[in-house]
Parts: sequence; C-alpha cells; structure tokens
Amino acid sequence: MRILQVNTADTGGGAETVAWQLMQGYRRAGHQSWMAVGKKNTESSDTYLIQHDPYRTAWSRWCGALANRLIQLEPSGKHNRRLYQLLALGLGQPSRAFQRWQGKEDFEFPGTAGLEGIPSELPDIVHCHNLHGSWLPDDGYFDLRALPGLSRRFPLVLTLHDAWMLSGHCAHSFDCERWRTGCGTCPDLMIYPSIKRDATTFNWRRKQDIFAKSKLFVATPSRWLMDKVSASMLNSGIVERRVIPNGVDLTLFMPAEQQAARADLGLPQHAKILLFAANGIRDNVWKDYRMLRNALSRMAAFMKGDPLLLLALGDEADTETVNSVTVQFIGYEQDPARVAKFYQAADLYVHAARVDTFPNTVIEAAACGTPVVATAVGGIPEQIDDGCSGLLVPAGDAESLAFHVGALLRDEGRRRAMSAEASRLAKDRFDLARQVQAYLEWYQEILMSSSPSNRSVPHAC
Repeated sequence: MRILQVNTADTGGGAETVAWQLMQGYRRAGHQSWMAVGKKNTESSDTYLIQHDPYRTAWSRWCGALANRLIQLEPSGKHNRRLYQLLALGLGQPSRAFQRWQGKEDFEFPGTAGLEGIPSELPDIVHCHNLHGSWLPDDGYFDLRALPGLSRRFPLVLTLHDAWMLSGHCAHSFDCERWRTGCGTCPDLMIYPSIKRDATTFNWRRKQDIFAKSKLFVATPSRWLMDKVSASMLNSGIVERRVIPNGVDLTLFMPAEQQAARADLGLPQHAKILLFAANGIRDNVWKDYRMLRNALSRMAAFMKGDPLLLLALGDEADTETVNSVTVQFIGYEQDPARVAKFYQAADLYVHAARVDTFPNTVIEAAACGTPVVATAVGGIPEQIDDGCSGLLVPAGDAESLAFHVGALLRDEGRRRAMSAEASRLAKDRFDLARQVQAYLEWYQEILMSSSPSNRSVPHAC
C-alpha cells in the first residue's frame, strides 16, 4: 500500500510520536509510507512540508518573508511576535486577519489543495492526525474545508488525539458540555487553540457542515474519546469507527536494571525517585502541576527523612525544593532510548492531569515496568488496571495522590508486583507492532470495500 499521513509536525508531542512511529512501522512492514506536515523538524526524506506560499499573492509572500526575518532576530520577544502578526497578517493578508479578529478558526491554508501530490504519486490511503494549530499564523497548516473533497477522492482515515474536531475552538472542553449542542457563550476562549472573540457557534456549525459532506473513517486511542465522538456533530460524517490504542516500541521501552539506568543518567542510587513527563510541565494546561506540587509538600511525612527526588522531564527551570522534596527539571529529550532510561531509573511514574486522551507516557512507563499513579481522567483509566498495574486517584486530589505515592514507596513488595503486572499489561495491550497491524488490517478492509471508481488501485507490496 501507499500510505500518506498528515500531521502538525514530524516530531514533538504525543500525536507527532504516534504518526512517526506508524510511518516507520508501515515501512518496516514493506509498505510505502510518507508524511505531509505543517512543520518539518527532521531531515527525514520521508516527510514533506506542506507549502502554502506558492498559492498566495506576491504581496502576501513579501510581507511573510519580512515577518520571518524579524521573528528570527528574537523568537521569544512578545513585541516581535506582535509585529510578526501585523506584517504577516495585518498587511499581508488583511481579510484573514479580520476573520481571526472575529474569532473564526483559521482555515486559510491553501497548500492543502496540493496534498495529494506529496511527494509525487497518489496514495491509496490518506491518514490524518491533528489538523489544528494555535492562534499564531505560523502554527496552523490545514484547511478543514478540504476534507469532503479528499474523502471523495481517497479513503480518508482520521485519528483524533484530542477533541478539537468536536468543538467550536478548544482541544479539550474540561467540564463544559456546549460542544454537544453547538457551543456559543464559551466559558474560556483561551483554552488551546485560543481565539480572540466568541465565534464558537459559527466555528461549530462550519465544522458540522464540513463533516456532513465528508466520508470519514475515524479512530481514537481511547473509548472515552470515541464516546464523545459518537455524541458530537462529527458523527454524521463517519462511515466506520474504531478504537485503536496507541502502542510503544517494546524493544526500547522495557524493564531494565534500575541501578544501571541511574548510573547512566547520573542520578543518586539510594534516593526514592518519582518521574513526571510532559511538554512544558508547569504551564501545560492539560496537566496539573499545581496538584502535583501540593502532593509533594505532603509526601515528606511519608518519607521519614529518606531523600525523595521528582524528575520533571520536558521542562526547563532551576532545581527547587518542596518541603524537603527535590524537584529537578530536565528539558525535552528527543532520544527515545534515553527517555526509556528515565522510566527505568524511577521507582514510580506520577501523572497528574486535568484531562488526557491517552498519554503515551503512561504506557511507556508501564512498558518499562514502572508502576503508575495517575489521575482518573479522560482515557487514563483504560491504560491502568487500578490496584494491579498502578493506582488511580481523583482529579485534583493532592492528598490522595500523596497518600498512594507514599504508601507505594514504603511497600517494595507491592511495587515489585505492580511492576511485573505493568510490564505484562503493556505487552498484551500496548505493543506498537499491534497498533501498526491494527491500522494496516483496517486499511486493507477499507480498500477492499471501497468502490474502484473512488480510489486508485492499491500498489502491490
């Protein structure tokens, strides 16, 4: 088969990891596979940047080039980012800037029209992942209005990694239920991807119209998210749906000798070590670092003077102390083999979240035989056998988190039993090879059932 995947970027967060691993898995299985992305962060010849500038006016391209030169001078400067938007949008694309000012989601990404020509031959299957960006003009990449046309020309698989497709702007709605009936009067416009004004009803209805004209094969990694899909306006455009859990590479994420892992990472041998991994831990709106920090302040009572270290992987900051607990921040680590060592070095993996679809970190920890204590939100309860491979605590309950972490740290026998069960669970349910095979089998079924007039002939393997 020839398989084109579409995603925000080729490396980055959870969705990027999933798409990249699938592409590599398809190629190992003997299929042609490549990826079209909004941001190309690797040198891989199998990923292609979706180009929008060739479809825009000369004036727009000139303003965009000037804005890019400006932002490169000081990428993190707020003043420069305002000037960037003024030049790239305000002057270069005023009608697009006005729609953003109104709060309308930005679909002005004309390079989407050339998607099927990436790289040069037609795919048998187009598989889309995250199709959204943020408010900034350089963060979006896909015109959602292209879905009906693409789905008529190719079998179109869509894997949801969050709930943006179901709402008027947000990737997760927390306790808000307005996504079920049309949004409007949004309680929080700043939830990623944020919008300037409340055009959530317009955005919701526009998506509803797009989906109603599409023929989509929709997958989610968790039953929790699929239940939301079934209750949403996306439901009208679905031909078939499947829950296919994410997988991890069990040749990398596997149990290993803890002392050796700590020695490789330069970590203390005799401390109790907790691990929490996420992009931008302290400011990540989906995670709950405040809850975790409050729990840490209570854990000293359980430790009775024994040193306790929390490794916060995915954020950069100075080391801090929370009531005798040391918190060491470690920047984003791209090498999965090194990431695995952090799980192998830890006594427990602690995942404090406000909402999460199906976090890769939880199953990576399980694959390494590291018991997980996590908040029971989103799809996380589908990743943990509560009381066997790990423990679930109520969202926001710092006291419960502290109690269960402390109890497990004191009970080495129970930790060992949970470690063995976590590793077994990962092998049975979350093997990357199982995920790759599940998608390949589904692709074959889709192609066999599709009308030949609506698709190209599958390429012989």
